[in-house]
Amino acid sequence: MATPIRKAILPVAGLGTRFLPATKAVPKEMLTVVDRPVVQHVVDEARAAGIEHIVFVTGRNKGVIEDHFDRQYELEATLSERGKHHLLDVLREETMGPGKTSFTRQQLPLGLGHAVWCARDIIGNEPFALLLPDMLHKPRNGKGCLAQMVDAYRKAGGGNHLAVYEVPPEQTDQYGIVGLGEPLSDNVHRISRMVEKPKTSVAPSNLAISGRYILQPEIFDLLATQERGAGGEIQLTDSMLKLAKKQDFYSVTFDGSIYDCGSKLGFLTANVAYALDRPDIAESFLPELKALLAKQ
Repeated sequence: MATPIRKAILPVAGLGTRFLPATKAVPKEMLTVVDRPVVQHVVDEARAAGIEHIVFVTGRNKGVIEDHFDRQYELEATLSERGKHHLLDVLREETMGPGKTSFTRQQLPLGLGHAVWCARDIIGNEPFALLLPDMLHKPRNGKGCLAQMVDAYRKAGGGNHLAVYEVPPEQTDQYGIVGLGEPLSDNVHRISRMVEKPKTSVAPSNLAISGRYILQPEIFDLLATQERGAGGEIQLTDSMLKLAKKQDFYSVTFDGSIYDCGSKLGFLTANVAYALDRPDIAESFLPELKALLAKQ
C-alpha cells in the first residue's frame, strides 16, 4: 500500500521580474486571478487533494504570503461587527489551522532543485507533492490536477508521478519533455525518458511536465550532491533522472487547461478564464468582454 501524500512544497522565492513594477513590493504569487491570489488557487488545489501540511519555500520580501495564510483578528472582528458573515466564513474556511503551514527560506537563488532541498527537514522521510505556483491547472471535470495525480499514485501503489500536457511540437525546446512507456490507464503511463528542452527533431513526444509532481524522499539525497546545471542552478530534472534509474516514474496527463501565470499572457488569459467560470461574475463580464473585442 502506498504511503499517503500528506505534505506539499510550494516554492515561492522567485523575484517576479517579468511583472515589474507591480512586483517591486508585492510578491508575484500574490497577484490576483479575479479575487484570489495565484498562490491561493494552488493551495486550494493541494487541500482538495488531501494535503494536510504545506511548506512554503520563501525569499526576501515574501512576508505578505505568510500573513495571507494567517488569521487576521482585526479584520475578522470588523466583518463580524458589520454583519458580513459570508465574507467571514470565506476567510475562516481558507485559513489553514495551527501547524498546517511551514515557511523556510531559500537564501540563495540556486534554482528549483535547491528550493525543494531547502524543505527536506520539514518533509522528512515520506513522499510529497510539489506544486509550482506560477502554473494554474484549471480542471475540466471538477477534480483538480493534484487530486488526479493522487488517484494515479494510489492505483500504481506508489512511485514518482509527473503531470504532463500537450504542447505544440515546435515548442518542445521550451519544456521538460517525457517519453511514454507502458500504459497503466488512459491517462497514466510509465515514463521511458525525460529530456530537458529537446529540439523537435529529437523530442520523445510533445508531452511537457506541467509543474505538478509527486516525489519520493530519496530525491533529497540526490539534490544534496547535485552539481549545478543549466543557468548555474541546481536542476530538479537532473536529480529526477538519477532517481529514475532506481524508481518508477509515471506521467499523468492532466484533463483541463493550464495557465502559466509567470507570463503576462498566461496571467491575463487565466483572469478571463476564471472570471467566465464564476456564476457571480460571468453574466455581467461576458457582454463587457464581447463589447471590448468588437472594438478591436
